[in-house]
Amino acid sequence: MGQTNLKKVAWIKRKKRVRKNIFGEAARPRLSVFKSSRHIYAQIIDDRRGKTLVAASTLSKEIREKISSMKKTEAAREVGAILAVKAKELGISQVAFDRNGFLFHGRVKELAEGCREKGLDF
Repeated sequence: MGQTNLKKVAWIKRKKRVRKNIFGEAARPRLSVFKSSRHIYAQIIDDRRGKTLVAASTLSKEIREKISSMKKTEAAREVGAILAVKAKELGISQVAFDRNGFLFHGRVKELAEGCREKGLDF
């Protein structure tokens, strides 16, 4: 097995460990985060219905032009703020945070703080 394969296997193990304890319902949907080397994606999911309620990423129309001059952590905070505003419009105020196997550090933490600043509770 190559080095990248081992990293991916370790990430999947962490992801499963985190995910087995988190389940999104209508009252408290799951906020799932995914990050690649360039972008960060977040979505709020109702696992009972299997539906994505709200989504935002660094590729979203509202933020794409703004983030071209930002650092990745600043862009992540902005994505979190936009996601929280969209969630508030739908009446979602509480979520279960799913860090998806990533450490709660750096961009993932900034996204969470951006959500909290705009009034999302988790």
